[in-house]
Amino acid sequence: MSDLQITDAVRLPRRRAAHAPVGPLLPLSVSGLRLDIPRGTLLDGVDLTLPRHGCTVIMGPNGAGKSILLKLLHGLLAPTAGSVSWNGLPATEATARQALVFQKPVLLRRSVAANLDFVLKARGGNRARRDALLADVGLAHKARQPARSLSGGEAQRLALARALATDPEVLFLDEPTASLDPASVQVIERIVGEACARGTRIIFVTHDIGQARRIADDVVFLHRGRVAEHSAAAEFFPEPRSLAARDYLAGRIVL
Repeated sequence: MSDLQITDAVRLPRRRAAHAPVGPLLPLSVSGLRLDIPRGTLLDGVDLTLPRHGCTVIMGPNGAGKSILLKLLHGLLAPTAGSVSWNGLPATEATARQALVFQKPVLLRRSVAANLDFVLKARGGNRARRDALLADVGLAHKARQPARSLSGGEAQRLALARALATDPEVLFLDEPTASLDPASVQVIERIVGEACARGTRIIFVTHDIGQARRIADDVVFLHRGRVAEHSAAAEFFPEPRSLAARDYLAGRIVL
């Protein structure tokens, strides 16, 4: 895979003309979103509105459509029907101002530091910015090591640093801590929380109920390709409205 083919967390934004007006990406409005594939329908009639600030957690049982919804919102997939509107902006403009971190990061065949340099070069960033990012994710001491020699948790922290190097207005995370050690989970949650506090809009897919309780401002619960409910975290966890969500939070099997 060549450097320019990587998709994980690296979407280099086009430079905007100095005179071009730049409006906010949010709120996000999703209407009638549907995705069909030959063997069936993965998402069906998703309607959703997300405000400008905070951390939205997308939850649901396996096969509910969580990762599919994330990719549709980010523009990696085209829907069969329906629309995704980022405050009325063209899809190309919206996508260029976002970043996505997958569960399994794809790293360049370069050093840890060079993975960030690749992104920062297009942004006009410098070594000080790179070093600050590496320090923040606990990888400063491994800057010269090959990126592909990192452990799973370290590689995911590098992927997150690389995403943040693009200064995204919206950061998508697709189960970024699945199967990671607790120390790496803690670091990633801290970094995501700090990014959110600085104003980056977070949309985070997780199957970890404990993690969702720690980081969510609001929860979108998917079931069978539909939004079963969307509510503030303070309301969702103590009193979920849908039967599927109640069963899920209680640890029962949800089909």
